[in-house]
Amino acid sequence: MKKLYILSSGAGGTSYITSQAIEAINDSEVIVSYTKYAKELKELIADKEVYTSGMTHEIDRCQQAINYAKDGKTTCIVSNGDVNVFGMATLIVELLDEQNLWDDIELISIPGVTSFLAAASRVGAPVSQDFAVISLSDRLTDINMIDKRVRNSLDSDFIIGIYNPKSKTRIKPYQNFLEALSEVDEKIAIIASNVGREKEKITITTTTDLVTQGLTHPDVSMSTLIMVCNSNTKLTKNGLVLTPRGYLNKYDMDGNIKD
Repeated sequence: MKKLYILSSGAGGTSYITSQAIEAINDSEVIVSYTKYAKELKELIADKEVYTSGMTHEIDRCQQAINYAKDGKTTCIVSNGDVNVFGMATLIVELLDEQNLWDDIELISIPGVTSFLAAASRVGAPVSQDFAVISLSDRLTDINMIDKRVRNSLDSDFIIGIYNPKSKTRIKPYQNFLEALSEVDEKIAIIASNVGREKEKITITTTTDLVTQGLTHPDVSMSTLIMVCNSNTKLTKNGLVLTPRGYLNKYDMDGNIKD
């Protein structure tokens, strides 16, 4: 069958790209990508036919990738982070289903390391209990639903990963997020920008800092992931972030259950 890869390129640059993803690139004749991601992968795709387009052209990119595959070219469409975390997997699958192409195209989805997981590994062990990942972009999701998900996650004491917090023109969901933060107890927060790229910056702070600096926070943009930890999270003696799983509450240092 004709092959179409949905490729996860990892959190940013080539730092988190997997060997399976590299194999998929090597197997492909055509690479379809958002322009920025293609530039980051230029050394890996230099000998390939490349189709790129800008932001908000996702349908065009996905359809182009499908068209290349239909024409018999092994094709790879690039999705930053993981294809199933606000990535291209959903749209590719939806278009293939709408066009009933399952007998014509073999779809191969390559998983990847998201910025949520990459940032967590940079600061210690903040994600060891239940968590929620929420995008504040209301371009495709109703803002009332976003607000509900944020508040329910805070009420449930989830560790929360916030994607797409705000842009120059899209600020209301972030304002609502900060309002929700202001109504709960202070928690440790992590601000991670450009994860995996040359300009990577990761800051350990608090939700109070986020609320106080509001829309003018210099570290928060579309390229930012915000992690809000839960009520059990603490700082280690050397300043890393730790959310205990609960082992030392139940077991002593010899591994025996405490009396």
